[in-house]
Amino acid sequence: MRQYSPDLTPPWKKPKPVPEVPAEPGLVVEEPGTGFCGAVIRCEAGTVTLEDRFGKHRVFPLEPRGFLLEGKVVTLVRPTSSAPVRPTRTASGSVAVPGARARVARAGRIYVEGRHDAELVEKVWGDDLRIEGVVVEYLEGIDDLPSIVADFAPGPDARLGVLVDHLVPGTKEWRIAETVTSEHALVVGHPYIDIWEAVKPSSLGIAGWPKVPRGQDWKTGVCRALGWPSENTGAVWQAILGRVGSYKDLEPALLGRVEELIDFVTATASGGA
Repeated sequence: MRQYSPDLTPPWKKPKPVPEVPAEPGLVVEEPGTGFCGAVIRCEAGTVTLEDRFGKHRVFPLEPRGFLLEGKVVTLVRPTSSAPVRPTRTASGSVAVPGARARVARAGRIYVEGRHDAELVEKVWGDDLRIEGVVVEYLEGIDDLPSIVADFAPGPDARLGVLVDHLVPGTKEWRIAETVTSEHALVVGHPYIDIWEAVKPSSLGIAGWPKVPRGQDWKTGVCRALGWPSENTGAVWQAILGRVGSYKDLEPALLGRVEELIDFVTATASGGA
C-alpha cells in the first residue's frame, strides 16, 4: 500500500524553517510581541530570561519562531550547558554583547563640550554608543552651539543631544542652552566647572577637588593645589582618565545626563524619549 504523510498542509502554506539558536548567556535577542530586547542571562526548561541595558528582567517561553536575532526570526533552544551565567558588563554597566558589530551611524548626534569630555564619554559609554550607532562630537566652545544646531537642523529622524559643562541657572551656558532647546534638540548639563570634577575624588586618591579662586584658570589652579604638574594639564588629564575604569568612578550627576542623551537620540520618532 502507498504511504501518505500525515501532514496534509499544502506546501505553500507551510512556514519556512528558521534557524535554531542556543540561548547562550550574553546572546542579545528581541521578543517581537513586546519589543523587549536584552541579553540571555538564564535558560531553563521551557523559558528564557532576558536582561535589557537598564538591568530589567523579563521571562519568555521558548516557543518556535519566538525571537529576533539581528532582525531575523529564530527559534531559541536550550543550550547543552544551561547553568545560569550572568553576562559581563561594559564600562557603563550595560550588558556586554560579545562580538557585536558597530551599527551604521544614525543621523542623530551627541555633542559634548570639549575634547576631555568626549574622551571620557568614549571610555565609559563607547561600547554602548557603537552598538546604538551614535556618533559623539565635541564643541570647540559653548558659544558655537547656536550655529551648530542651526546647521544640523534636528528633526524626528535626526535628533541632537548636547552635554554642557557647568549648566546651572543664570549662567551664560544656561541662557545659550535655552535658545536652542526644542522637541528634537535636548541640551543637558552637569554642575561641574570642568569634566575633571565628574571623576570621583576617591578614584584618584584625593580627599576632594580643591576650590579655585574666581578668575584663575580652573585646571591650573587644581594642579597647583594638588601638587600636580600645572604646565601640562593635558598629561594630567590622561592620568586622571587612566584611573577611570567604569561608571563607578564617575559622579551620578554626570551618569544620569549621558544616559538621558543616549535615550533621547536613539528614541524613534513615534516612540518618544
